[in-house]
Amino acid sequence: MKSKQLLLLLVVAIAAAASGWFAARQSARRATTASGAAASTSTAQRKLLYYQSPMHPWIKSDKPGRCTICGMELTPVYEGDAGFDVNQGTVALRSNTIQVIGVQTEEARRQPLQRSFRFAGTIEDNDARHRIVSAYLDGRIDALKVNYIGAEVVAGQPLATFYSRTLLAAEREYVSLRRAAATMPAPLQAEQQRLQQAALDRLKRVGLSDAQIAALEIKPETEMHSELLAPLSGTVVARFVYEGQYVKEGDKLFEIADFSTMWFVFDAYERDLPWLKIGQRVEVITPSAPGRTFAGTITFIDPTLREMTRTAKVRVELPNPLEQQGGHSHRALYYKLYAEAVVHIDATPVLAVPRSAVLSPGGQPVLYVDKGGAYEQRALRLGRIGDETIEILEGVAEGERVVTTGNLLIDAQAQLNQSARPGTNAAPSSNSTNSAPAFTDAQRESIDAFLAAANGIASALASDNLAAFNDQAARVHAALPPLLSVFDQNRSWQPLAERIEATGHFGKAVDLPAARKAFLPFSTAVVNLAARLRQQPAFNSLRLYECPMVNRAVPGAPKSAQWFQLQGPLRNPYFGAEMLDCGTELKP
Repeated sequence: MKSKQLLLLLVVAIAAAASGWFAARQSARRATTASGAAASTSTAQRKLLYYQSPMHPWIKSDKPGRCTICGMELTPVYEGDAGFDVNQGTVALRSNTIQVIGVQTEEARRQPLQRSFRFAGTIEDNDARHRIVSAYLDGRIDALKVNYIGAEVVAGQPLATFYSRTLLAAEREYVSLRRAAATMPAPLQAEQQRLQQAALDRLKRVGLSDAQIAALEIKPETEMHSELLAPLSGTVVARFVYEGQYVKEGDKLFEIADFSTMWFVFDAYERDLPWLKIGQRVEVITPSAPGRTFAGTITFIDPTLREMTRTAKVRVELPNPLEQQGGHSHRALYYKLYAEAVVHIDATPVLAVPRSAVLSPGGQPVLYVDKGGAYEQRALRLGRIGDETIEILEGVAEGERVVTTGNLLIDAQAQLNQSARPGTNAAPSSNSTNSAPAFTDAQRESIDAFLAAANGIASALASDNLAAFNDQAARVHAALPPLLSVFDQNRSWQPLAERIEATGHFGKAVDLPAARKAFLPFSTAVVNLAARLRQQPAFNSLRLYECPMVNRAVPGAPKSAQWFQLQGPLRNPYFGAEMLDCGTELKP
């Protein structure tokens, strides 16, 4: 009986425990359901903005899905949520937008930094091999052995027959002393030798060579003339006497220059000097020898810069041997000839990007790195600037892809994005007037003079006037140093200054197609300068135009290109009278 009662109590206790557990579980389930229902009700009341990738926040969509880069599921972002922040300066673009603005990228990689310089200068003679032949004594020129300018002479060749009473007396004194020495007693020979040596020294001082002195003993006593000899081999570049002319001691008789080695001398701007080294190979071309290239090496760089132009003289030695043509000998390079030098430099490999990738908003160089649908702005520290590439010291890693085309539009969008961000002030963009410094009156004059010369070149081509083009090209060359000195003080203008300098030295064009081909890269550089200058009120009247078919006028050119004018109307320099009004104006 007692065992049955004990069993009954045990069953009742188990049932009560089970009933309590079930009740608690049902209560928790009801609470969870109520909470979920409340959350669902709250979410339903908020507006869904978009779906966003947490790893790549520029990846957004209006529908659920996965990130196109990492594959993670997109997270919904509702009204009032902050979402995932995009780095300042990063611009996200849709694929169709990227295609429309023509975004192109290239890889940042280590490569030789190539630079080519073109300098204009003149052919000079070798100063160390240039001599004036003058009269050592008073006398008379009785005969000329070389009587025309341009004669080639060799060292020791007679130039003229000269009569001088003083020279004749000195010659005869020396001969007399030598003959007397043979019969002189031994005790007196020492004194005789001293007198003989003094007479010999006098003859050398008045210009006689050793060979002439040795021949005096066999010279007839009736012969009263002496010969003036060429002191070096070279070309007679000046003659100051005629036969029968009396001359005084010190009068100039002839001028002789050795043209077998010529000096090409040119001015190098101070920013170019780090690239130029003694012993560097230089190629020289000149209009007087079309189709020929003369190779030489740099032998001297003037350590003193000219203050007004900020340039240093550089000298290149060029071999200039005599050449035979039609039975006559001549030299290819003439004295005072105009010539141009081309210097090609390949520096050691460095991390570099194309020049078109680098922008300079507010004086700080930047570029944009492709992050897969978005473009991240990077501040840079630049090194040397090559023809097509720029050395990167900081800001980009090797292998990253940088934007080379379309970056101006990306930069504009980045500035708009930043200005729209609450609580921030937009940094000046590459299109901001803050990036153009105010100029002094003297600097304005230098800029105006250059723009006038550049406008003159475009006007000459629009008028199909080759002679005017060559004249204006000389004006551009003269206006470059003052212009570049203006921009030397502002690093943000350096890429523009470098490009203008590299394209602004024109040789003499032989025809209009050659002139237009040389004008194209110069015009592109000037357009970039004018576009930046006219952000200031003082220059906002500058006009920029674009021709859509330049490749028809300049073979190998891009399809479209721009040019600059001080004022309208439009006058196309690429076609001239053929299509003078072809093109459209580019508004600011």
